[in-house]
Amino acid sequence: MTNRHHLLVHGGTFAVVGDSGDISGVRSGSSPDGLFVRDGRHLSRWQLTVDGAVPEALSPVTGGDTTRCVLVPRGGRQEPAAYALFREQAVGDSSFVESLRVTSNRPVPTTIRLAVTADADFTDQFELRSDHRTYTKPGALRSRQVLDDGVEFTYQRGAWRSCTTVTAEPPPDAVEETGTGARRLVWTLDLEPHGTAELTLRVMARPHGEKRALRVPRSPAAVTEQLLDKEGRFVEGIAFPTGWPELAAACARGLADLAALQVPATGPDGEELRVPAAGAPWFLTLLGRDALLTSLFALPYRPQLAAATLPALAATQATGTNAESVAQPGKIVHEVRDGELAHFGQVPYGRYYGSVDATPLFLVLLGAYVEQTGDTGPARRLQQHARAAVGWMLDHGGLTSRGYLVYRADQGGLANQNWKDSPGAICCADGTRPTGPVMAAGAQGYAYDALRRTAWLARAVWRDETYAALLEQAAGDLRDRFQRDFWMPDRSFPALALDGEGRQVDALASDAGHLLWSGLLDKEYGELVGRRLLEPDFFSGWGVRTLAAGQPAYHPLSYHRGSVWPHDNALITLGLARYGLHDEARTVAHALVDAATAAGHRLPEVLAGYGRDTHAEPVPYPHACERESRSAAAPLALLTAVGGV
Repeated sequence: MTNRHHLLVHGGTFAVVGDSGDISGVRSGSSPDGLFVRDGRHLSRWQLTVDGAVPEALSPVTGGDTTRCVLVPRGGRQEPAAYALFREQAVGDSSFVESLRVTSNRPVPTTIRLAVTADADFTDQFELRSDHRTYTKPGALRSRQVLDDGVEFTYQRGAWRSCTTVTAEPPPDAVEETGTGARRLVWTLDLEPHGTAELTLRVMARPHGEKRALRVPRSPAAVTEQLLDKEGRFVEGIAFPTGWPELAAACARGLADLAALQVPATGPDGEELRVPAAGAPWFLTLLGRDALLTSLFALPYRPQLAAATLPALAATQATGTNAESVAQPGKIVHEVRDGELAHFGQVPYGRYYGSVDATPLFLVLLGAYVEQTGDTGPARRLQQHARAAVGWMLDHGGLTSRGYLVYRADQGGLANQNWKDSPGAICCADGTRPTGPVMAAGAQGYAYDALRRTAWLARAVWRDETYAALLEQAAGDLRDRFQRDFWMPDRSFPALALDGEGRQVDALASDAGHLLWSGLLDKEYGELVGRRLLEPDFFSGWGVRTLAAGQPAYHPLSYHRGSVWPHDNALITLGLARYGLHDEARTVAHALVDAATAAGHRLPEVLAGYGRDTHAEPVPYPHACERESRSAAAPLALLTAVGGV
């Protein structure tokens, strides 16, 4: 048996199972196993035994929207397997369904005792991270109730209540205690010679606050049918490039993943929306920056993502100041969580605003949506939200007082609040971290683009010439300041950031490519940067590294200091094309498509930074989200940047 895990995703629900389809509740590698809904684990154990023994995987779990495996009793050549067990599993909306088919291999009647041991510990996902934090849960109670056709697990802490119901068809012959919180569902199956018996098990997860009438799909095949229909509608009507089949396949795979990664959200008037989740397993929720970039990449092809993301973020826009959540008036949310720890304020992420760049990206998407579609409705409806976002950039964000968007490390949340948000991501070339407030380069590019696009909206949609002129002046001033303060003449490259004293944080980083996407650099500077990003220390052959190799801070397995991020490279490719560096754009695009092709046409969240010259296959990053919305949409951005060549 191996320790591999397999991920199933359906909207806001995901499951991680092992090679035999079991859930042990024990963290393996970078991912917890279990069934998760709204940050809570609704199945922490799901283990199959036959005659008291765990069978082994003859054919391990295969991936896809539905997992399948074949199990047999342990034995040797002299003892042919008495039976084979065919297991199929799928995840629905707040549900999990499994079909089991047991086939006897004997020419005589056979009786076997099949059991499934189930448990639900309702652990919050933040408790399963590798940060060694512990959380108290005063007054928490777990209970179990045997049903005619299964068992129900309940968790209560004050007014917080979650429930998991396990039912089976046919019903189990018994539900046994195990000496732990788990319960064992048991069937005695009498099989005819070479006979077969079938079971279906259904799990319904009802997280706290769930008011919908939920239904478990009748079978894994029914889930597959639903998902294929949803994916088909998401892909339908898009003209994929016929001259570059690998890019076409990556686009199709990405769109299918985006269809599965839609999670519920609410608009300003309480309307129900579906928006791109950041990724699974750790971020199956609304993250402002991620949803905005995903929607921007997909905008020419699937504008409905932007049409949902914009009002969802407007509905969560901060209206007041809160130090614990880093909220300030007009700021766009970074992360929304619905779990127990967020509910009780034990983590700050219920609505967390620790992002310096979600607010300008909100304005960029709003302007780009109107420009792309000609639909002025969202710009009219969200005018006050847009003006509040501009107000945040100018006031609390720091554009007026400091000249740049500024963030400060949040002791209870994120140390860095730009897209490279790991603790050591913003650093000098030698690895030294800046002190005091930080002005990250990429965020200034987003701010410049946001000011320009909002000025266009003010003139074209809101008919406010005075406001438009004010924003255009602010954008021009920002561009002049940036090229004066960030440009490093001795390296012909912009600094990664400025520290609290205005000193350059001199690491050579991929964020410079975001400045091309935003159009912040003059043409001469932009061409220098674009060509520099394709030199061997930056370009791994699979994409542009987040930090150029050869610097003391570089590490190919660091999250943000030498790895290769597909969405980062998608922005770079769009930027290269914007500055007329089409050969360079095609080089990056081909590298990313090759990386996707090597992984079944799916781009992960992040790759290790090892070079293609020494590693003929892309090296995975060990803790990457397997499905990530920005990476899923990245091939669409490549198609926009370079077409199908």
